[in-house]
Amino acid sequence: MAPLVIGAIGVVYGDIGTSPLYTLRECFTGPHGLPLTPANVYGILSVVFWSLMIVVTLKYVTLIMRAGNRGEGGIMALTALVSRGVDDKQARWWLVGLGIFGAAMFYGDGMITPAISVLSAVEGLEVLTPALKPYVVPVTLVILIGLFSIQRHGTGNVGGLFGPVTSLWFITLAVIGAIEIGQNPMVLAALLPTYAFGFLSANPLAAFLALGAVVLAVTGTEALYADMGHFGAGPIRRAWLFFVFPALVLNYFGQGALLIRDPATIKNPFYLLAPAWALLPLVVLATCATVIASQAVISGAFSLTRQAIQMGYCPRLTIMHTSDREIGQIYVPFINWTLLIAVMLLVVGFQSSSNLAAAYGIAVTLAMTIDSLLIYVVLTRLWRWNRWAALAIVIPLLTIDMSFLASNALKIPDGGWFTILMGGVVFTLLTTWKRGRSILFERLSQETMPLDIFVASIAANPPHRVPGTAVFLTTTEARVPHALLHNLKHNKVLHERVVLLTIKTQEVPWVPLAERVRIRDLGCNFQQMEAYFGFKEDPDIPALFDECGRRGAPFDMMDTSFFVSRETLIATVAPGMALWREKLFVSMSKNATKATEFFNIPTNRVIELGTQVEL
Repeated sequence: MAPLVIGAIGVVYGDIGTSPLYTLRECFTGPHGLPLTPANVYGILSVVFWSLMIVVTLKYVTLIMRAGNRGEGGIMALTALVSRGVDDKQARWWLVGLGIFGAAMFYGDGMITPAISVLSAVEGLEVLTPALKPYVVPVTLVILIGLFSIQRHGTGNVGGLFGPVTSLWFITLAVIGAIEIGQNPMVLAALLPTYAFGFLSANPLAAFLALGAVVLAVTGTEALYADMGHFGAGPIRRAWLFFVFPALVLNYFGQGALLIRDPATIKNPFYLLAPAWALLPLVVLATCATVIASQAVISGAFSLTRQAIQMGYCPRLTIMHTSDREIGQIYVPFINWTLLIAVMLLVVGFQSSSNLAAAYGIAVTLAMTIDSLLIYVVLTRLWRWNRWAALAIVIPLLTIDMSFLASNALKIPDGGWFTILMGGVVFTLLTTWKRGRSILFERLSQETMPLDIFVASIAANPPHRVPGTAVFLTTTEARVPHALLHNLKHNKVLHERVVLLTIKTQEVPWVPLAERVRIRDLGCNFQQMEAYFGFKEDPDIPALFDECGRRGAPFDMMDTSFFVSRETLIATVAPGMALWREKLFVSMSKNATKATEFFNIPTNRVIELGTQVEL
C-alpha cells in the first residue's frame, strides 16, 4: 500500500498540489479581485476549505471514484458506463455527446496546466530580485521545451522520483503554512462553515465573482478519477485524506494568516511565506513540482487519445510504448508536439500566470458539471438508486458546479475563449471522425454482398485455390470485404484458407485473454474471426495469432498474407454530413496511421487493394 500511496501522491496530485502558487493571490488581485480585508480573507479561506471538502473529498473521492469501469476511471470510462446503462437511443446520444465534450475540454486543460504551473513557479525569480523579471518567460519556455522533448524517452526512468519529490513538496507546503499559522492561530476559525455562508451572503455579487478564482483550488480533481486504474481507489483516497488535503489546508490558511499580518505580501503570498534564505530552494522545488504536475496532464492526454482511438472517435495515430513493464506508459508524437506548440503560444501570449488564470477554470468547471450529470445516470440506471435519493445528492453538487461555471464564464473575454475554442475544435474533430466512419461503413456495405450468399456461390462454382492463408481485415462481419472481391476479380484465385478478421473494441478497459478471440467456420475453408480488445489495449495481430495457435487454430506467419482495403474518399453533397465536415473527414483519413502499422502487422506480409468511395 505504501508504494502505491507515494506513487499516487506523485502522479495524481501534482496539478491540485501546485494550486497554492496562485489561487489565493488571484482571489484578491485577479480581474474581479476582492478588497484585502481580514473579513474577506476569512471568508475566502472558508470557501476554499469547503470547496476542497465538498468537491474533492465528498464528490470525487467518496462518490465518483466508486463508478469504476473494471477498475478504470476518467471521463471516457464514465461515458462508457453511461452508454451501457441507457436504453433510449436519443438519450444515449446526448449523454455520450456530453461525455465526449468533457473529454475534448481535457485537451484545453492539458494546454493551460503546463503553462500556468511552470510559469507561476518560475515567477519566484521576481521575488528573489525584480531584475530577473525579463528572464521569467524565456526560462519557462526552456523548461517546457525540455519537458516535452523527453516525452519520447518515457517516464519510467524518472517516474520513481515523482512520488518522493511531490511528497517533499507537500511537506514543505504544510511546514511553511503551519509556521505562519502559529503566529496567528485565530485564522483556523475560518474552518467553520459560518464564515463561508457569511461571506457568500454579505456581498453575493463580489462573492460570485470571486468563485472564478476559488475554483483554481480544485483544478486537477479529474486526475483523481482518471488515474484510478493505475493505483486503485484505496491508495488515492488515503493519499488525499491523510496527506495531501491537510498539507493544502495548512498552506492556504498560512497564506491567509500572512495576508492579515502584512497585506503588502499579496503580490506573491506563497513565496513570501518562506524565509529569505529558503526562497531559492523553494523556487527550484516548486519548478520540479510543476513539471511533475505538467507531466501527469501530458500523460493523461496520451492515454485519453488512445482511448478515443479505440472507441472510434479519433483516427489512428502513431503510438509508441516507452516501457516494457508498464502498459500505460505510452507516447503519442502528434499529441506531444501539438500540445507543446499550444503551450508555448499561451506562455508568450499571456506572459504571466495571473493573465493565464483568466483562461483557466472553464475546462475544469465544465468537466465537473458533466461528471455530475453523468453520475446521476450511473446512480439511477446502473446502481438502481431511488431517483429522489440520487437527486438529493446530485442537485447540491450540480449547484456548486454551475456556480463555479457561471463565475468562470465571466473570464471568457479575458482568455477563457481559448479553452472553449480548443475544446470546440477537438469536439468537432472527434464527432466528425465518428460520424464519418459510420457513413463510410454504410457506403461500403451498400457496394458489397452478403457473406453467406458469397460463400454459397464459391461452393457452387469454386475458383482456383492457391496454397497459404489469406487474412482480410474487415469491419462488416456479415458482408464480403472489398479487398476479397477485388482480389477474386483481378487475380481469379483464392487461397486455400481464407480468414475474415474483425477487430472490435469493447466498452471496458481490458478484455480477459479467455474472451479475446472467437472463430467460426463458414464452410469452403472460410473462417470468420472476431477479436476483442478493451479501449485501453493496443491490438496486436501477431500476438493474437499466437493465442489462436494455443487454441488449436495455428497460423504460420511466413505462409500468411494480409489483404487490406485502402479507400480513396471523395466528399460529395449526398446526405450524411455537411460538405465541410466531409472534407475534414477526408483530410483526417489521409493523415491517419495505416491499419497495418496500428495493428502491428508485418509490412512484408501486406497486400493493399484500393477502392474509391463517395461519402
